Amino acid sequence: MNSAIVFVAKYFLYLSILITVWFWLKSVRETKIELGARLIVGGILALALSALASRLYYDPRPFVTQHIRPLFAHAADNGFPSDHALFTSFLGFTVFFYSRRVGSILLAIAIAVGAARVAAHVHQPQDIVGSFVISALSVVVIRWLVTSE
Repeated sequence: MNSAIVFVAKYFLYLSILITVWFWLKSVRETKIELGARLIVGGILALALSALASRLYYDPRPFVTQHIRPLFAHAADNGFPSDHALFTSFLGFTVFFYSRRVGSILLAIAIAVGAARVAAHVHQPQDIVGSFVISALSVVVIRWLVTSE
């Protein structure tokens, strides 16, 4: 069981990337341009908001505060927000506006990644929820900016 948790926590991020690239490749040219731009600009915004959030809120990792052993080696730095959950949920929320089916699959992967990182004792639940909020906010802001022009 622990090896499955570690695998999901560390490597399902790449599954999200592969699915997003597959979706982008099979899209029509107009969607490729628009989706690519949203992924780049929204990704930059998500990273900026994540950096700001990590400066405003410090959340020690569970293996530091609870003195438990994580399932894999990790730095004892700020756990908020989770980069893995941020990235996977950002891909899911972004693609969701183009395909509910593929976006839902990506969001399910993001939930699995977040749950696995909590189960592996490298993140608190609020680190995962915060990542989902930041990524959703980034997607909504970019969507609003693009459609308000």
